[in-house]
Amino acid sequence: MERRQLLTRRDALALSAAGLATLAAPRFIGRARADSDDERHGMSAFGDLKYQPDFRHFDYVDPNAPKGGVFSQVGSTRQYNQNFLTFNSLNTYILKGDGAQGMELTFATLMARAADEPDAMYGLAARAVAIAPDGLTYRFFLRPEARFHDGSRILAADIAFSLTTLKEKGHPIIHQLLRDMTGIEAADEETVVVHFAEKRGRDVPLFVAGLPIFSRAYYATRPFDESTLEAPLGSGPYKVGRFEVGRYIEYERVRNWWGANLPVSVGQNNFDTVRYEFYRDRDVAFEGFTGQSYLFREEFTSRVWATRYDFPAIRDHRVKREVLPDETPSGAQGWFINTRRETFRHPKLREALIYAFDFEWTNKSLMYGSYQRTHSVFQNSDMMAKGAPSREELALLEPFRGQVPDEVFGEPFVPPVSDGSGQDRALLRKAAQLLREAGFPIENGRLVDARGRKVAIEFLIDEPTFQPHHMLFIKNLNLIGIAASLRVVDPVQYRARLNDFDFDLTVQRFSFSTLPGETLRSYFSSQAAATRGSYNLAGIADPAIDALIDAVIAANTRDELVTAARALDRVIRAGRYWIPHWYKASHWIAYWDVFGRPATKPRYARGIPETWWYDRDKAGKTERT
Repeated sequence: MERRQLLTRRDALALSAAGLATLAAPRFIGRARADSDDERHGMSAFGDLKYQPDFRHFDYVDPNAPKGGVFSQVGSTRQYNQNFLTFNSLNTYILKGDGAQGMELTFATLMARAADEPDAMYGLAARAVAIAPDGLTYRFFLRPEARFHDGSRILAADIAFSLTTLKEKGHPIIHQLLRDMTGIEAADEETVVVHFAEKRGRDVPLFVAGLPIFSRAYYATRPFDESTLEAPLGSGPYKVGRFEVGRYIEYERVRNWWGANLPVSVGQNNFDTVRYEFYRDRDVAFEGFTGQSYLFREEFTSRVWATRYDFPAIRDHRVKREVLPDETPSGAQGWFINTRRETFRHPKLREALIYAFDFEWTNKSLMYGSYQRTHSVFQNSDMMAKGAPSREELALLEPFRGQVPDEVFGEPFVPPVSDGSGQDRALLRKAAQLLREAGFPIENGRLVDARGRKVAIEFLIDEPTFQPHHMLFIKNLNLIGIAASLRVVDPVQYRARLNDFDFDLTVQRFSFSTLPGETLRSYFSSQAAATRGSYNLAGIADPAIDALIDAVIAANTRDELVTAARALDRVIRAGRYWIPHWYKASHWIAYWDVFGRPATKPRYARGIPETWWYDRDKAGKTERT
């Protein structure tokens, strides 16, 4: 990890939609094994729900958690246009601007997720949902008590406005994920009907149910698709409080919030204030934590975790640190190679880059041996391809024989293991051989292409902390004739360049849910490769991958999904679209000892700050120490 996560497993699921015609059967999302469109209190991808209609709260919360106090942090996740290092806009659902982290706290959604189930959702603004037998029409029934922060009711017309606007004017990722939502209408004030296309992704209705609810009246006099520092009218448990652009933003708990006593909310949203701090330098951010400028920190830098948590507040136990298990798929992190650029279109050149990176040295010398090597985009899950393909995988792959590398039908690609010296001669010789086979000769000590042009590549990052991980890699690339360099740009420029795919190689980390669906298109599909602002940084545009994404989306059972995901993983890995980094199946957290928390952590999330609370007795002792 060594870099803030771009998407956590929960975020990826929140964003989350089969291929081969033989698998393109209708999906019955959330049917709960029913053959009618009776009302139900929740829904999930395959109809499995843990909680019964009369449940009072989620099992992982303390229903008696006190309210009050402050939770402050440097944010570790982002969505859409949000930026880790700064912000200049409170509109976080469009492409323009750098959005403030945490704005999602200010909006209610139709349904809310249970963090101890893979993908189940239960009623929030909607008291119930009815699903047509063909799985293509969903009727959401709103709670009469649901309100915007100005006291006005949330009506079906507001839901219709929100979903229509997000599909037409929202961030390109939202637009893409809503492509299978074909229509929406307000049947009456409390009933909204959503229509989906045949063969739509299993997770699209879940995505729809988790989108923010906007006020139609509020936006009647304001443009939706413009950056703004005016706090939009919300409906969630928090509203925007104090903020200073680029430095911090506070969210204030809404007193007497209409949803506070609902089963999906009990024991959550316990802090009076949730505050995000923004630092452009991670070392400065760490010093801010040691000085109690903020109270909670998830650590992503092994050097800091191993060497710097020895300050006085640690020694006298005012600050605690822990390792929490992460049972979700770890996903992928690495340098993604922009195949839109001519230099990187040859897979053997891309493979040569992989051979030039010495993970073992990097892990040992820079990261204190804290990590394991990433192999797969589904790392740390049963969807990761291993060994030879199964009979079921081969059935999906055979139609593409001759169109995909032969490797796909054997063992999946695994990055080479170096001798840990930092300059493994055998691996560098293999890299040089691959470059020759790709048609890149050496002239005057420099690699050139077929036109005699020098091959030069630039790594693009937005913060200096990650520089050491590049230096040896760049040295090794120069040894095999590639003129490599590193450019560090400010966060705003970085985001703009990624949106425009204006880079050679850059770092990305993402993870998928245990039930990936439509989100896969955002990262790997041909359509996303041509969509400005998409997460398909590598520019992957392969008909076989498109079809296998469809196969994942079409799966009617968990077993079918796993099979299709493994087949997809094989083809992506065979394409050498990225230089795999590293992962760890845990969260490193540190916090000033002023918090209480439930006895149980939700399986599929940290549960922080959602389920924690401010403990005034602990805070008093910490302040007196």
